[in-house]
Amino acid sequence: MAGHSKWAQIKHKKAAVDAKRGKIFSKLAKEISVAARLGGGDPSMNPRLRTVIEKAKSANMPQENIKRAIQKGTGELPGTSYEEATYEGYGPGGVAMLIEVLTDNKNRTVAEIRHLMNKHGGSLGEAGCVSWIFEKKGYILVSKSTIDEETLMDVVIEAGAEDMKNDPQEENYEIITAPEDLHQVKENLKEKGIKIEVAEITMLPKTHVRIEGETATKMIRLMEILEDHDDVQNVYANFDVPDEIMAEAGK
Repeated sequence: MAGHSKWAQIKHKKAAVDAKRGKIFSKLAKEISVAARLGGGDPSMNPRLRTVIEKAKSANMPQENIKRAIQKGTGELPGTSYEEATYEGYGPGGVAMLIEVLTDNKNRTVAEIRHLMNKHGGSLGEAGCVSWIFEKKGYILVSKSTIDEETLMDVVIEAGAEDMKNDPQEENYEIITAPEDLHQVKENLKEKGIKIEVAEITMLPKTHVRIEGETATKMIRLMEILEDHDDVQNVYANFDVPDEIMAEAGK
């Protein structure tokens, strides 16, 4: 999980900043619309929709925006039809990367992503070239300052999580769940009064690539540039970089 906890925290903090300028709302609205189109507009019957609505609420997205995005997805309101695509490739130092997008024009988007990758020391690869390195999981971070390991472990096991990790160098406990169990585990933790820092469906790498120096700085910069692209929903990578470079990215 090297580096994943820190990067998840950085993304969480930046989402709060992006919410202030509305950028994250447009990405969330796309995600909500697609989830509603594929699985229906009732969150209780559509786990994907429920998860993204929770994500939208945590970003303080107005309820009216959420409702409108659902209605566009179900066809009650006119709206752009977005397609999902996942691009695979390599970042600086041979880091494996998965880039998930929602777009109304795949040709335009893949050309723009390829340009950004090439410009910043990466390259797009063939479908399947790195996807085998990643596993879809529910992922929860809980600050070590709020609860001791043994107490949290008892709650986590009872809630049905797959695993809990305590890296001595990290500020958070990492809780891993099956994707379909994320909501249940999260709700159980909240019922016990446990504050959650991050809760998301993510792609966890099974192996990591250690990079340092200029290569690590370039890799973080590429992640930030890709995540800032309007069509990009998520970027996953299997890098492990020095703490000081990760800390710089969090500023």
